[in-house]
Amino acid sequence: MANRLRGEISAMLDGRRWTLVLTLGALAELESAFACEDLNALVDRFGSGRLSARDMIKVLGAGLRGAGNAVTDQQVADMTAPAGVAGFAAIVADLIRVTFGDPEPEDAGEDPNSQAPRESAGWDETLPKSLVPA
Repeated sequence: MANRLRGEISAMLDGRRWTLVLTLGALAELESAFACEDLNALVDRFGSGRLSARDMIKVLGAGLRGAGNAVTDQQVADMTAPAGVAGFAAIVADLIRVTFGDPEPEDAGEDPNSQAPRESAGWDETLPKSLVPA
């Protein structure tokens, strides 16, 4: 079971429950993938409100590998999520949110086994306010 206080989340991908976590190594992988010099630049990128499918593959892959899952980016690209793209976006948003300091799930009190994605208006709402670029 995922421990949100340690930055872990649980997500349904390809009909299977996975644990994802952005460890220091996973964050370094993302800094490299997105050509970010440091964590602040990475936070700025995530706070921009823009997200590509390639970005989601990189974040999900890094999170899966951070939790010890031996998956390639191509395997991540071939995965499915409940509610399609919206489901992937909700998983990525939750992973970013818990990594940068908000361990409470947005759906606190709802069924933790639900496969339905949470709705989000954009990246700026997924990060703690202190990390959102002005």
